[in-house]
Amino acid sequence: MFLVTGATGGIGRRVVRLLREREKQVRAFVRLTSRYGELEHRGANIFIGDLRQEKDIQKACQGVQYIISTHGSDGDALSLDYRANIELIDSAKANGVQHFVFISVLGADRGYEDAPVFKAKRAVERYLETSGLNYTILRPAGLASNLLPLAERFRETGFYLLIGDPKNRTSIVSTDDLARIVVDSVTVEAARNQILPVGGPEILSREDIPKIFSRIFNKEPVLINPPLFAVDALRGALGFFNPQAQKALGTFRTLLGNEFFCTHEEIAKLEDIFNFKLETLENFLRRYLAV
Repeated sequence: MFLVTGATGGIGRRVVRLLREREKQVRAFVRLTSRYGELEHRGANIFIGDLRQEKDIQKACQGVQYIISTHGSDGDALSLDYRANIELIDSAKANGVQHFVFISVLGADRGYEDAPVFKAKRAVERYLETSGLNYTILRPAGLASNLLPLAERFRETGFYLLIGDPKNRTSIVSTDDLARIVVDSVTVEAARNQILPVGGPEILSREDIPKIFSRIFNKEPVLINPPLFAVDALRGALGFFNPQAQKALGTFRTLLGNEFFCTHEEIAKLEDIFNFKLETLENFLRRYLAV
């Protein structure tokens, strides 16, 4: 039995789908208000709970052999990115879980002090490494599925908002490829007790993304490129009446202001470990946008 947290998210939904295609038993940890009908239809066991509640985590972990943590912070890095994962690891140890797969983030080890998600992910990584569990820690760069709403907006308007330096590099991974890597991590020996950066096969600059959209839709992009200090100004204003949102914007600011890409050597190693060729961003988008 696999337990998948964040099962209705971009990564989690694909992980559950792939596990069920392989006829594996899955317990999908979902919130009551989430849309989990597809997962139920695919034969997943639906566990409705709250990752902020220790008792829910302990109950969800009973009788499972594998735990896959894909959930995000939802603006609350301390409770969800950190505490919930620590509880999951403790419950995994208590229940004799055979393998724990944790979705971290590329750059978690760089010490970004102003980014709560990065700090929480790195702390969980360290805890998992010393837990005694078999683990795989995956550090994806940007997810291709996150670009789908931007692509749809571009299709309608031709506009593309690019905040900060257009030359910053990234290696966006196909979310379907990431799901396959997640699932295979529990059986591929070379992935055991490893921290693996995960990116797409190309190193792109951020300005390449609207160019890809332009090729897909045969439409010239109208690029809106505000400077990064616009985010800083917004953070300053939020500090007066919403400190939580101000902290969350620290992670957003870090993502915008830095480069997150895998080297060609890292990608070659990943393809060698999991024995398949990674999909380009353009191919992923064309599949999902039916273009």
